[in-house]
Amino acid sequence: MNAVFKIEKGVEPPGRLSRYPYSLLEVSDSFVIPDLSMQVVCNLNYRWGLKLGKKFVCRKCDEGIRVWRVK
Repeated sequence: MNAVFKIEKGVEPPGRLSRYPYSLLEVSDSFVIPDLSMQVVCNLNYRWGLKLGKKFVCRKCDEGIRVWRVK
């Protein structure tokens, strides 16, 4: 049985990996995560930074934790 499969690149998996808009940020863009701890957001920044080859920083603010793309 010979099956033919179409290979697609750049398609993000559904669910938690695409819950936050890391891949859409330009340098100096930001978004707020209202419901997570600082440690969880720092871990997200690190993992997404490795995956995308970009750098993210976060700071606490009144609305929650704000994430910026810096590089």
